Amino acid sequence: MTTESASEFNHLETLPTAALLAGMNQLDQTVPQAVARALPQLEALVEATVARLGAGGRLFYIGAGTSGRLGILDASECPPTFGVPHGVVIGLIAGGDTAIRKAVENAEDDAQQAWLDLQAYDITDKDIVVGIAASGRTPYVIGGLEQARQHGLATGCIVCNADSAVAAAAEFPVEVVTGPEFVTGSTRLKAGTGQKLALNMLTTATFIRLGRVKGNKMVDMQLSNAKLVDRGEKMLMDELGLEQSKAAELLELHGSVRAALAAYSGH
Repeated sequence: MTTESASEFNHLETLPTAALLAGMNQLDQTVPQAVARALPQLEALVEATVARLGAGGRLFYIGAGTSGRLGILDASECPPTFGVPHGVVIGLIAGGDTAIRKAVENAEDDAQQAWLDLQAYDITDKDIVVGIAASGRTPYVIGGLEQARQHGLATGCIVCNADSAVAAAAEFPVEVVTGPEFVTGSTRLKAGTGQKLALNMLTTATFIRLGRVKGNKMVDMQLSNAKLVDRGEKMLMDELGLEQSKAAELLELHGSVRAALAAYSGH
């Protein structure tokens, strides 16, 4: 596994801060190139996800450790960004919610638990399950994908090693091969960054395809704080040529940018 290969740097404890930061930054610049090489695979996964969500299905992420936390992060950001209901994108982590903040010993080694976790959500063959595993060998993820596929669900994955067991278990594998880490084996670094980029692209492209963006604007975002209300007002000002006071009035009346645009356009 290239993610476990020895770092190109050594004697890290002897380096000054500037050299440590420069070294990490040097390696980080290779991550977008790894994502670029995986774009055809990522396109196939997006198309499969669009088809399932468009038909009323859900997107589930399963992962352990950093990978599981990244899935939960991406899932939690979809409702405020795209206005989709909670429960359309769901992130599950080995060890349960406790593992979001504190590592749970041996949780990732249970090959049966992911399917049990998924069944708690009444999962069906309308849904898609995406495993996230930097190593590509996490039993929790492999077992979950194998069971999901046996039950007729669409399956995908995001891994950071080539030809892995996780990729073999998925119908739509995405291999973002990021190579050796700055600190040997610390896949929260480059591998985690590559996974985050791929997850950003997966859900953003999916919800654009499903009509949750207009032009280049998040017209379905939740107006949950003053910053987002201000952003919504500016969208209406740009789209409709309104003064801020009128945009604010429309937004308060209709509750979302999309609804305000539709109401104003209907007059």
